[in-house]
Amino acid sequence: MARRGVLAGAVAVAAATAAGCSVPDRPRLEKSADPAPGRPVSYGGRALLMQFAAHPDDDLYFMNPDAQRLLDAGVPLVSVYVTAGEHTGKNWIKGMPETPPDRAAYSSARHQGLRQAYAEALGADRFTPWQKRITGLAGGRRAEVDTLAYGGRRVELVFLNLPMHTSRRYMALPALWEDRALDVRTHLSADSPVTRSDTYDHDGLTEVLAGLLATYRPTVVHTLDPDPDIQHSDAATSKRDSEQPGYSDHGDHTAVACFTWAALLRRVADATAAGEPVPAFTTTSFRGYYNRHWPKNLPPTVLAEKAAHLVPYGGDPSWECGNPSGCGDYGVGGDRPLTNRKGWVRSTHYRWPAQGPAVAGGPDGRLDAYGVLGLRAVRWRETAPGSGRFGAPEDLGGGPLAPALGRAVLRDGRVLLFAVRFAALAGRGGPNRRELVVLEQRSPGGPFLAWRGLGNPERSDDRGRRIGAPVAVTAPDGRVHLFVRDADKGVATRVRAADGAWGPWRALPPQGELQDGLTALTDAAGRVHLLAAGRDAVRHWIDGSPAAPLPLAGDPVAAVPAADGVQVFYRRPAESRLRTTTGTAPAFDGYGLLSATPGPLLVGRDLHHHVQLHRDGRTHTRTKGPAPVGDPVPHEGAAIGLGADARPWFWRP
Repeated sequence: MARRGVLAGAVAVAAATAAGCSVPDRPRLEKSADPAPGRPVSYGGRALLMQFAAHPDDDLYFMNPDAQRLLDAGVPLVSVYVTAGEHTGKNWIKGMPETPPDRAAYSSARHQGLRQAYAEALGADRFTPWQKRITGLAGGRRAEVDTLAYGGRRVELVFLNLPMHTSRRYMALPALWEDRALDVRTHLSADSPVTRSDTYDHDGLTEVLAGLLATYRPTVVHTLDPDPDIQHSDAATSKRDSEQPGYSDHGDHTAVACFTWAALLRRVADATAAGEPVPAFTTTSFRGYYNRHWPKNLPPTVLAEKAAHLVPYGGDPSWECGNPSGCGDYGVGGDRPLTNRKGWVRSTHYRWPAQGPAVAGGPDGRLDAYGVLGLRAVRWRETAPGSGRFGAPEDLGGGPLAPALGRAVLRDGRVLLFAVRFAALAGRGGPNRRELVVLEQRSPGGPFLAWRGLGNPERSDDRGRRIGAPVAVTAPDGRVHLFVRDADKGVATRVRAADGAWGPWRALPPQGELQDGLTALTDAAGRVHLLAAGRDAVRHWIDGSPAAPLPLAGDPVAAVPAADGVQVFYRRPAESRLRTTTGTAPAFDGYGLLSATPGPLLVGRDLHHHVQLHRDGRTHTRTKGPAPVGDPVPHEGAAIGLGADARPWFWRP
């Protein structure tokens, strides 16, 4: 561990960790591409999933089952682990003899656990040998890469092996994000082909991650949560729950997510500065220890499969895996993920949940689909009315954007798009800021005006980072109602008048703490309804005033207008069965986000992650076509979604 400057302030850095990801000090912004529209966008590349984790097992706990489903569909997977996962060096469970801590061996055992888990994920024997090699990284650094190809599918594991702690026991990655004068030396894992330590500073890690993105050119990127919820716990509770003080996640998770997003910004900036097209990748950020604090959303069959992938990772000291340092992370073996009181494995939540792409019909009968590629808004246009095929993406700029787009259609047919923009992402004492932005169409089906900032309902940068995915709806009187989850886990709203003027941000009357993933719609009487899943009920507002609560749901709900208001479709926590507040719900077992349009037409995922659609009394399942990413939307008897190849797909049973 080396320092180019004095250690003053390191204690404060460690206490704040990366939850703020900034300390008021000299600002220095991560470079990003020019947000102006009109750049070429990469098109036609092969699908590849790349995920970035702080520790071995973060992907298994928080990014599954999504990663497994893409792997099942044949999408190659590259998983990057930033720390060595060495922790205290103790890999011990009851019944084992006491041995001295050995960080090199524990790191190696966790890496072996990952090889075992992903071998089984590919359908191979858990002890199948992997190919190990050394790869060169930016700045002359090196990393171990383990590769296994089996049954026509492929997984690569990249181990950067940064330490979890500094020599003074500070958490290394949060300090590295914050501190402009800190160097860390990589950890050497036992049984690794890498036998020389490298040095990383803030820029070095960002550069390495951006270089890996440039090398592998993923179409799907999975990250951890850069902006975890505020969590008011006392110091003892935070320590017991492995959470950073004041926030609902581990400090390493937040720091690695911030570094990953900084690398994504740099990757796009470097590509466009070199005259290349905007890289075509979608991004999903996954909640981490957030899962402990909310109703669980995985039904038993999905949970059992997710937890089963942690069994070979955890391994057992009796296994003969061929790795002298150990055969897994023993404290995670067996049924321990399911019996752990923290319950992390029992949910999978997105940081910015939203169905997509956003869809609108044009004046010529063709569909326009809107999404985020390369951190920028894009539009795909249907090649001909009713063809179900979309052309190349058109760059609408605006980046760097979070992956969720909100959409509203004005009475004259023009489209408004809403997004959360990373207005600053600096680290090293610089600003870290989010803002809401809007893009307004100039004419129906036509070009757009310039992006416009809508500010943030929160007054500080730290609180402003906690805002959720924007949702919007146009009322019959022409006003557009925009809603976002705020830092207090309530709802903030801003209204656009029919003449285009925006009112101020204001808070809706509180109804307790809410999950992100809001649902907004109007009923037959023109009233605006907002629904949000809370801790003990689904909360409901009508024209901004609280209405009677609805039964508890584990995920965001779907709704359609009904004779006396709205009909809501939901699933109870840890259940697969669909329920409704009016009449009888169709047989539509599954999990995850739901979408609905009048009819009703329902779209969602079944228990095997296949897209399913219910209309006219029948449920249909999509079993062909590109592997879906995220949650599709219904449109006039069909479903539209985004594939792992970063292209939209259209499915009409």
